Amino acid sequence: MNAQNAAAKRPGETSVTVYVIVQLKMTDRAAYDRYQARFFDVFRKFNGRLLSADERPAVLEGSWDRDKLVLMSFPDEAAFRAWSESPEYVEISKDRKAGAQGIVLLAKGFAP
Repeated sequence: MNAQNAAAKRPGETSVTVYVIVQLKMTDRAAYDRYQARFFDVFRKFNGRLLSADERPAVLEGSWDRDKLVLMSFPDEAAFRAWSESPEYVEISKDRKAGAQGIVLLAKGFAP
């Protein structure tokens, strides 16, 4: 089964775009750089879109103690899970977890 089939909708299931918001605090830049170097090789196999990877986002209100913001979208939650739970991503994510403390949020898109 390929990544696209794994993310296929079940009959009667509505597809809603999901957004992944990641806020990172670097703890080991070398480990994070190893993750980052392999990220696109894995990511491009799935139906995600990298919307932003910003190490200097403008803080307009409040305080922010992180070093990087990443924003991705996937056609639906199944597509996100197919990527995030794939053996390839689980393997490279070890370096992400070793290299940065992360807050990872999954938000459903608005479906009128």
